[in-house]
Amino acid sequence: MPMRKITLRNGTELPVLGMGTWNVGDCTERRAEEIASLRAGIEAGLRVIDTAEMYGGGRSETLVGEAIDGVREEVFLVTKVLPSNASFEGVRRACRNSLQRLGTDWLDLYLLHWRGGVPLAETVRGMESLRADGVIRDWGVSNFDVDDMEELEELGGFCAANQILYNLEYRGVEFDLLDRDRVAGVVNMAYSPLGQGGELLHHPVLDGIAARHETSAGAATAAQIALAWVLRRGDVLAIPKAGTMSHLRENLLATELELTESDLAALDGAFPPPRRKTRLAMI
Repeated sequence: MPMRKITLRNGTELPVLGMGTWNVGDCTERRAEEIASLRAGIEAGLRVIDTAEMYGGGRSETLVGEAIDGVREEVFLVTKVLPSNASFEGVRRACRNSLQRLGTDWLDLYLLHWRGGVPLAETVRGMESLRADGVIRDWGVSNFDVDDMEELEELGGFCAANQILYNLEYRGVEFDLLDRDRVAGVVNMAYSPLGQGGELLHHPVLDGIAARHETSAGAATAAQIALAWVLRRGDVLAIPKAGTMSHLRENLLATELELTESDLAALDGAFPPPRRKTRLAMI
């Protein structure tokens, strides 16, 4: 089954599944497997690799740079700037440092990691200057709620994406943010789509649904059900961590699954959708 695509405002088509790198690069013993996993993902068509200057104090970017060496043109590379570096000059300096660690001359997408004390107008000015210089193709934000996105829109510019926490345990963005961004042409990127700490993946409802599904490699897993649920919308790009070959294969197989109406109803019962506006969750 061909993987579904999502389209950015500039017309770039991307697979709805990418690869996250939080905590990747922190352990010397795992380095070779982490690089191999990212390379295998690229070969399998997972173009999007997401990292950040914050991850491991730059170690994640350095590892990603090694993983994409020689295949940079095949990768849609995303990294993020800390809010403490989000001034006009700070954004430009942080971007240069990220480029050096990543071993590349350009970024496909550069995100403000979360909103801090620097005025948004100054950050946007810095992002637009980087885009004008050709060192970033697009820019966006992360962990922005509806009011933040509305303020950003008033400033103009070309915000391409909003990276947010979205999984079965954190569905608050379904109340308004997902639809708001979709109408505005902003792609939502879901980080931690499998939850945190593994508790979500031990839920009996997920196990029960997994028992009714199969992939080309055999019985489905709870993790694959959780990921298929995030991907069900078609307008969200998920970036689960891909630090091992086994996790990468499991993530890829999740794209084969189609959840039924009864599956979705069972998940709604176990993880109710929001009925009111809630504060945007972030980790």
